[in-house]
Amino acid sequence: MAINPERNSNSANPRAGEVAFTLIELLVVIAIIAILAALLLPALNAAKAKAYQANCLNNLRQFAIAAQMYAGDNRGELPANRPNPSKNDAGGSWVYGSMKLELEATNETLLRQGLLFPYLGNTRVYHCPADKTLSPDAAGKGGGALTVRSYAMNSWMGSRYMEVTAGEKGFRTFVRDSELAVATPAGLWVMMDEDGSTLDDGWFLVTMNDSQVFANLPGFRHRNSAGINFADGHAVTFTKRDTTGRISALNVDWIRIKQMTTVP
Repeated sequence: MAINPERNSNSANPRAGEVAFTLIELLVVIAIIAILAALLLPALNAAKAKAYQANCLNNLRQFAIAAQMYAGDNRGELPANRPNPSKNDAGGSWVYGSMKLELEATNETLLRQGLLFPYLGNTRVYHCPADKTLSPDAAGKGGGALTVRSYAMNSWMGSRYMEVTAGEKGFRTFVRDSELAVATPAGLWVMMDEDGSTLDDGWFLVTMNDSQVFANLPGFRHRNSAGINFADGHAVTFTKRDTTGRISALNVDWIRIKQMTTVP
């Protein structure tokens, strides 16, 4: 019986005749993939940033609704807000805990003990997803887990502290929802993203007399914008306009914040 040499060759080497990629072709394919990844990455990052921003604004809307519900249940009183609140303070506080203290910065129990938590029911609402601030370690440096809170409340809302204790005269504090009518509620901010470098208690200090310019800094985490809500319940992003980075009474963002903080 004759043996077919061609058939025998194919049987012995089934991959004969297949064409393999050369090294140059592989490098070209890898380069194309790298270029496509470089083109897609900014779009993916932008989509992620938009999602974080939408989540943050949703948190702030929930806070605005919670504050309104609290006032409705408490004879029109706004949730209490004062610097360094204690659970022994009469009237409580909208939130407890300092993000500058190791044992408090990751303590969700302190969030649950605040006046607004019963209306929110979820500690995740207190944290902006774009906030990557780490809690301080024993040495006082950021090196722990993510802090549990990203927001602070307007120092002119929820107490008379700015008038009575801080002694700033000529501007109004607001402790009842009926007092908001002297201004435009849609133009008075209540809560804001705060920068992790200054965020401690839940009290965002704004001095109308410019004695402490940017004692608390907005958290410009959303493509150079910070989330902010208002007394009428809406929430928007407050976009940074100053390009100098100067901490002064002439900073345009400082002036804008004061215009939304209180009224004479």
